[in-house]
Amino acid sequence: MRTQVVIIGGGPSGLLLGQLLHTQGIDAVVLERKTRDYVLSRIRAGILETGTISLMHQAGVGARLEAEGFVHDGTIISYGDEEFTINFKEHTDTSVVVYGQTEVTRDLYDAREAAGLRTLFNVEQVEIHGADTDKAYVTYNVCGEIHRIDCDFIAGCDGFHGVSRQTIPLSVRREYEKVYPFGWLGILSETPPVNDELIYAASERGFALCSMRNAKLSRYYIQCSLSDKPEDWTDEAFWQELKRRIPAQHAEKLVTGPSIEKSIAPLRSFVTEPMRWGRLFLCGDAAHIVPPTGAKGLNTAASDIHYLFEGLKQHYLENNSAGLETYSEKALARVWKAERFSWWMTNLLHRFPDQTEFDLKMQKADIDFLRSNKSAQSVMAQNYIGLPY
Repeated sequence: MRTQVVIIGGGPSGLLLGQLLHTQGIDAVVLERKTRDYVLSRIRAGILETGTISLMHQAGVGARLEAEGFVHDGTIISYGDEEFTINFKEHTDTSVVVYGQTEVTRDLYDAREAAGLRTLFNVEQVEIHGADTDKAYVTYNVCGEIHRIDCDFIAGCDGFHGVSRQTIPLSVRREYEKVYPFGWLGILSETPPVNDELIYAASERGFALCSMRNAKLSRYYIQCSLSDKPEDWTDEAFWQELKRRIPAQHAEKLVTGPSIEKSIAPLRSFVTEPMRWGRLFLCGDAAHIVPPTGAKGLNTAASDIHYLFEGLKQHYLENNSAGLETYSEKALARVWKAERFSWWMTNLLHRFPDQTEFDLKMQKADIDFLRSNKSAQSVMAQNYIGLPY
């Protein structure tokens, strides 16, 4: 098989790149190691920056997002029973949209299938060959048979555990990592959200987040120990703990119900440099991970896709490779800013096991400063709605 771009990974970043390339007549094949249903069963974040929304429309898949997404003009920050609002609209004249990552992925799959584009599922033993030469190709196994795709470029959108990053020699890549000493226990419940806007709650008992997927589907999180397992927490225990961590006025009106999904996510910050090696380009979780506190995971992946798409479009339509040559530099400049914001929000709102009384006073002072200072609120709003590409 021959194609212009091989996209390894059929998650939202790989699918978004494929759809954008299709709008410009650039051929791409997507390789996914799982089934479509498996990919769509993953429960992930659902806050979209303005740039991500623009890319969805550019890819021709923004109609359902526009019709069903929940526009959020701000968010609530609380400490104990005290709370204040960061008004995105006031500070940036724009908003974010709550629209589940599963729905983003579904829209992209539907569009890809409608266009008859090639997506290969249940692909195993993917190997990248000749990425540092002008004869790159990818081999893979399906049902015991080895296949080969020759290509011009390879987009590694296969996540943290994928083959793409590991293909770049250790002598070339450098990795930066911070592992946080806690995780997030999250549940999904068929209950109305406790509030119209998200609530980021700091408390003496630890962090909590009240979010939603739609008017009848809520997503809640509480900070937990890394040694915890989802089965350690009954639904009743989760709801009781959540109520202890959010302001009393919200706890009183919280509608509880059975969880339909429950999981624990560890928190880490991770970046690998460079994000390009020859004809191989890393995107999304293959190159970087952020703690979910700042809602930057999917959105930072989308910014990678923007830079790579623009570079590929420039290469194929203008015979100019400048965008591809500078891809890693441009992507990383924005990635590190997203990492900083996610790190800052995580430190602002969580309880750390080694915090001293001084540390706690500094954390509270930081929250108080954010509450009282319009400039600080503006900086947070600018980062939350998404820095420009």
